Amino acid sequence: MEPEELIQIYKTAVLKKDLEAYASIFDDEVYVFDTWQQWNYVGLAAWLEMAKAWFTLLGTDHDSVTFEDIKIHNSGELALIIAIMKFTAVSEEGEDLRFLQNRLTWVARKMDGTWKIIHQHTSSPVDFETMQVILTR
Repeated sequence: MEPEELIQIYKTAVLKKDLEAYASIFDDEVYVFDTWQQWNYVGLAAWLEMAKAWFTLLGTDHDSVTFEDIKIHNSGELALIIAIMKFTAVSEEGEDLRFLQNRLTWVARKMDGTWKIIHQHTSSPVDFETMQVILTR
């Protein structure tokens, strides 16, 4: 497995709301700065609680995730993955309902031949005048 494969596993896991596949790419001690709800999540159990709530909140809809402007810096045991993520909510009938974008940074570490994300940081800029988060590029 190469660091690039983390992206495909993430996309498929989110689309299928597959918590086990989602968990498979994160280290047990993952440290996450997320855009939503909480300042940070410490450890896989806390991060999976967020994912479970997210998948449940979608109901019969699902999120289709695309990655743009991907940059990967691989130094052998550590990799840095930077991208713009787009989350599109899709109805059970296949209709696009809404979308948002945010900025992503993953730090992954290769352990026993397997890449795991040890840190995730997502963010979106804030408009100076309105103090509103900008969720589209």
